[in-house]
Amino acid sequence: MIGIWALVAYTRVAPALGVPNLHNPFFLPSPDTVAKSLYNMFAHEGFAHDVWASTRRIGLGFLISAAIGIPLGIAIGSFRIVQAFFEPIIAAVRYMPASAFIPLLIIWFGIYEKEKIAVIFIGVFFPLTLLIADVSAGIPKELVNIAYTLGASRWQVFWRVLLPASWPGVLDNMRIGIGWAWTYLIVAELVAASSGIGHVILSASRFLQTDKIIAAIITIGILGLLTDALFRWLYWFLFPYSERVSR
Repeated sequence: MIGIWALVAYTRVAPALGVPNLHNPFFLPSPDTVAKSLYNMFAHEGFAHDVWASTRRIGLGFLISAAIGIPLGIAIGSFRIVQAFFEPIIAAVRYMPASAFIPLLIIWFGIYEKEKIAVIFIGVFFPLTLLIADVSAGIPKELVNIAYTLGASRWQVFWRVLLPASWPGVLDNMRIGIGWAWTYLIVAELVAASSGIGHVILSASRFLQTDKIIAAIITIGILGLLTDALFRWLYWFLFPYSERVSR
């Protein structure tokens, strides 16, 4: 991708392909211009503070989502009565865009940190809960039947068979969920944010600073890759017996 970007920015391939605007540095700054802007943002403009502010919001919103969604998802996948009560509601809310809740969240929480964390929570909690419910419901029946054959009670099966068998899939879906959290960052920082990567992007757009916009977007991508790598390492470290690790 960087090679294609450099080819378009440094040569006249874009006009030849019928997209003359991309040859203009205003529309598509070159990689070195964006790299210099990113350096200046960290060195002279306090961008590290914005990165930390966004990371903190992502972390809090995701952790609250996981703390509620993991036990609820496992319960939905394991107990029919819990599934009948919660799954239709969660499945319905999942299709509602998190951005549609922003006016309501402003009324409830104001325009400060709680509102931004709540947007990330809404964007992650509902799909994450359903994914974890699918993991819990998909545990091989053979494991459960063997436990019952050996004399385990229903609660022993839940605590000693279903839960341990669910944890690898739960962590795998948490890795997907943290990706959703990063995608909702700009939406969360859309209203009255005085810090954060989303705030930097919106401020740069007002002044038509395309290089800063691209630099901030690349920063989000790098942070997303780092969190994804962290979850991959945790999966490998905690569940070396999993089939997905061996493959």
